Amino acid sequence: MTLYNKWLTDFKEHLILYVPLSIILQSCLGSISIFYLTQMPYSTSSLIRVTLCTIVCMCYNASIMAQLKTTWIFNLLIISLVTNIVLLLTYPVL
Repeated sequence: MTLYNKWLTDFKEHLILYVPLSIILQSCLGSISIFYLTQMPYSTSSLIRVTLCTIVCMCYNASIMAQLKTTWIFNLLIISLVTNIVLLLTYPVL
């Protein structure tokens, strides 16, 4: 069993516990990303990065409110976290 399958199984079993924690985690991480992105000089690339961050965070929150399948919710959480971490890690380079 892969690490992804283990995490997905655990997420499905404890969905009621993980949903509030994951909303807080990805919202805080998204807010930190937006904060640093808005510190950059205004340009089209910074606007695109802010838009991307907002879209992935909103997609995850909307998937929970729409009560999509647990697999979709979990995958959107991973996408949201990875996107925001990449935006944070590439901030100093920009």
